[in-house]
Amino acid sequence: MKRLLQSLCAGVLAACVQAAWAIDSQPAFANQATQARYEHLTHEFRCLVCQNETVADSNADLAGDFRRQIHEMVAAGKSDQQIRDYMVARYGNFILYKPPVQSSTWLLWGGPFLVLAIALMAAARIIRRRAGMDSHTDGGAGQGEA
Repeated sequence: MKRLLQSLCAGVLAACVQAAWAIDSQPAFANQATQARYEHLTHEFRCLVCQNETVADSNADLAGDFRRQIHEMVAAGKSDQQIRDYMVARYGNFILYKPPVQSSTWLLWGGPFLVLAIALMAAARIIRRRAGMDSHTDGGAGQGEA
């Protein structure tokens, strides 16, 4: 029982330490509006290591570097658009967690709908074929019974 309690305490401690590492290392801005702006911006950019997480949510070292860069630019008085433009110029539209709809991103935005349409057409075709097969096989199935 004592060993189980020690293991449990060690697990809780490890979880707390890992959560502490995830905390943003940048000091908070004194102005709450500026801090909110910084946090909003960190949620707009994708971590290039994790790719499915925002810079704000990622624990990767690169995401920490991005947060530091964003913090410095906000502190320097750059506008949100200037920060976005800088990040896109340096890393491409992929850095944006929600990339803009452009001719180069049509497949990205329309791809899921295209796949859904193809899947629905395939499902409808399969259902029609099976319905046709059932009508041919059901005609003589019940005559030999009874």
